[in-house]
Amino acid sequence: MTISDNGPHPTSFNLEEATVHNATYRTVVWSGRYLQVTLMSIPVGEDIGLEEHPETDQFIRVDAGRGRAEIGPSQDNLDFTAELGDGDCVIIPAGSWHNVTNIGDEPLQLYTIYAPVHHAAGKVHATKEIAESDEEAGNDEPPAWSVQPPHLAEDQHA
Repeated sequence: MTISDNGPHPTSFNLEEATVHNATYRTVVWSGRYLQVTLMSIPVGEDIGLEEHPETDQFIRVDAGRGRAEIGPSQDNLDFTAELGDGDCVIIPAGSWHNVTNIGDEPLQLYTIYAPVHHAAGKVHATKEIAESDEEAGNDEPPAWSVQPPHLAEDQHA
């Protein structure tokens, strides 16, 4: 299944099927003015990476695999933990440190919704390392049509 980010225009596709069949670390499938949908596949034993988005709320839903979400007010105080499986979600308020780890024996297939838009439209990152490199180089900025906070604070990574 191939999905092209045609945001900010309307679209329709089977989100669960797309999520389960996604083989990339992160693929942006739709970017609107106020929110964005990405698909992610986290390999066995790996994680998204401890991070904090000061200006972005995040919704994550698992469609396959098993994961553990850890969320808290600082990178040293992740006081909320939840185990996630097929159909479970976790909601991460802006400004919260968070990480999601694959604790199962198969890829963790999930989708995430960012509000406001967080990544470049249509961006595909095959691996976590490529995603991190792209972000560090400034090659993963939200599209011009998206509405961003007036003083966008920098994301933090542990």
